Amino acid sequence: MSRVDDLRSREDGLGWVTRAVFGDQRITLAVDAPVPAGHTVVARYAVVPSVDRARFLLPLGSSRATAAALLAYNALRPVKVRAVRAALGVAARAGVVARAPFPVLSVAVPTALDPAEVLLAERLSTELGGGRAYAACGVRPPDPNHKPTLQLFDHAGTPRGYAKIGWNDATRALVTAEAAALREVAEVAGVAGHPATPRLLAETSWAGQAVALVEPLPIGVRGMPVDAPPELAALLAVARRGRPPATPRPLAGSSFLDRLTVQAQRAAETDPAGARAVAAVAELARRHGDVAVEFGHWHGDWVPWNLGRHAGELVAWDWEHSGPDVPVGFDLAHDAFQRSLVLRGEPAATAAEQVRQWLDRYGDRLGLDPARRRLVADAYLIEMWLRTWRLADAGAGWNPALHPALLDVIEKRQ
Repeated sequence: MSRVDDLRSREDGLGWVTRAVFGDQRITLAVDAPVPAGHTVVARYAVVPSVDRARFLLPLGSSRATAAALLAYNALRPVKVRAVRAALGVAARAGVVARAPFPVLSVAVPTALDPAEVLLAERLSTELGGGRAYAACGVRPPDPNHKPTLQLFDHAGTPRGYAKIGWNDATRALVTAEAAALREVAEVAGVAGHPATPRLLAETSWAGQAVALVEPLPIGVRGMPVDAPPELAALLAVARRGRPPATPRPLAGSSFLDRLTVQAQRAAETDPAGARAVAAVAELARRHGDVAVEFGHWHGDWVPWNLGRHAGELVAWDWEHSGPDVPVGFDLAHDAFQRSLVLRGEPAATAAEQVRQWLDRYGDRLGLDPARRRLVADAYLIEMWLRTWRLADAGAGWNPALHPALLDVIEKRQ
């Protein structure tokens, strides 16, 4: 196969990734082919295992960087994925990948052009202080809710940073939200009980995309068991940001309820299902308006696969759904809901029941009496449907596991 500058026109994951990472049309992409005269090759990638079944773009030019792209943080991945990456990583370290019959993608720019003007990896290398950066990228089927991620390594294979690329309205909003959350969380670094969090190294706009460059996780980090009990002290530390417990305030008149109301009304303007959300928020206010609850921050996607341990310390990453001024207990509810929905593949109704059970079991340790537990459960489920709507409205499409099933669950609880 010998083709020049055609990958970005593909409809598969490889086309999606190359449009995001090499979108400037002054960049020439050549697969197993010479680049045009007057162009200089600035990076080369092994397309693994093939162009039509691509899963990785592995940087060539440093066997250590190639191996690191496969081996770094492999302990956080599922067992089957871990085994494949480990085998490839060992081969890469020995230089076998560079000599293997994988297609080779050459990235070239006009000789007179500064690569940093058109190549995101070069721009990010500058943000990291200069020096050659080798960029690796996973390839998966296009999804309007997913973000291409560049893993940056130096010549020795040491991780230097991870860049998330927001390429549509939905993912640009997520990348921007995570950058804001990481800046805020950095102010409470070292607070007792608060999980360690990667630092935001840079935030930039690139060719209409939002890009957040995040510090690598600690090399020795290990994932949390999916059946581990909830980290209640850490949840409270995240909610309170190192401050004493906030005085409980009634749901009625809160900025949280105001936000739910506004978003539900906007949903009703864009989708027929939004009218049901408006009714659900009104019922929430009617049933729980007089209940006083503590408000605070939440991680927003507090689940075992976004948590790990390093040197005995809890580490949390992927803060793209984080936000302030929600009822304390939302992260606990989310943990229960997602373990049921995602890990066990259970329907939304079962996941909602799991939320109730966890709040009943652990809620008192978060200061939640029975009335507050019911408020947290009902409000969380509405919050989750509105998140589903926000992503759909921004172009990510509806999550079939949550829409319309979650609205049905909410209405049956009323």
